[in-house]
This record gives sequence, C-alpha cells and structure tokens, in this order.
Amino acid sequence: MMVGHKKWKLAFLILLAVNLVIVIGLTVLIFLPSSKVNHISSSETNAVGLDVATNKEDLTKIINYYIEKEGLDGPVHYEINLSDEVELYGYLPVFGQDIDLKLTFEPEALENGNLLLRQKSISIGKLPLPVSYVMKFIQQQYKLPGWVEINPNDETVYMHLTEMKIANGLSVNMQEFDLLEDKIQLKLILPTK
Repeated sequence: MMVGHKKWKLAFLILLAVNLVIVIGLTVLIFLPSSKVNHISSSETNAVGLDVATNKEDLTKIINYYIEKEGLDGPVHYEINLSDEVELYGYLPVFGQDIDLKLTFEPEALENGNLLLRQKSISIGKLPLPVSYVMKFIQQQYKLPGWVEINPNDETVYMHLTEMKIANGLSVNMQEFDLLEDKIQLKLILPTK
C-alpha cells in the first residue's frame, strides 16, 4: 500500500514541476521584446508615404468625382476618360451652338512626382481649328484647379500633382502612369506633424 502512495506522490510532483516550467516559460516569453523592433521617433520624419496602385477605370471615376465635387466643370462641362490615353471630353460654344470637343493626351510620369500630358489628337465636330487655339480656349473658359498648367504653344498640360491641395495636408506623387499596361502607381504623402 505504501508503494502505490509513493507513485501517486511522485506523479504529482512531476506534474507540478511541468506546470511551473510552463508558467515560467510563458512569463519569460511575454516580457521578452519581439525580434523585429522598429522605433521611429517623430523627429526622424515629417511625413509617411503610402504606395497606391490603381487602374484606369477606378482613377477615371475618382477624377470625374473630383471635377464635379470641386465644381470644376463650371459653365462649360467637361470630363476625363482614361483609355489607352488621357481623353478630355467637353464642348465649345460656337455661334450659339455647342460643338463636341475631344482632346487626347499621352501621359508621362515625371521623376519629380508630377504628370505631363502631351497633346496627341483633337476632334472638334468638323471644324478645322488649330490645337493651340482650342487649348487656349480651354485655359480661359474651363474652370481648372490651380495645379493644372495648360501650355497652348507647347500643346502640353503640366499637372503639378505635388502642389495639389487635399484634405489634412495629403499630397500625391505620381510614380508610374502606363495606360497601355493599365499600371497606375502613386505615392500618397501623409504629414505626421
């Protein structure tokens, strides 16, 4: 009868020791720092960049929403479409009639985060108007944001995306703008101070 009692006592002591080892091991693991600790002080950076990838269909919706929300379509309505090129659709009031207008541009993401649009083609009803005249008309009549610079003589539109005013100090840097491959990548810069 004594032998059975000693086995039970030995089993209890082993179980107690295993439980203590587990509790001590878990306590040590909880209080050890993780292997990857990145401490960034707020003095090291004033902004954080977030990479964003989108496609031309979604970006078209965002651009046209922005135009409408900011009241940029004004008295002369226009909209943007992204296909294999940047397309601007609008109209020209000529002799009391609205004539359909379509300009297409070839986009180029610049190293400084801005976007350059080179005028590629133009169609204005059946009127033979010079491109510089139409771009000058757009510059004067269409309500465009301050960060969009139209250069009628060069037949380009320079989009100063880095100067675009967005809520909470957010800014945009264009990284890639390849419409043929449907690869549009930009970096959103969020201020941390």
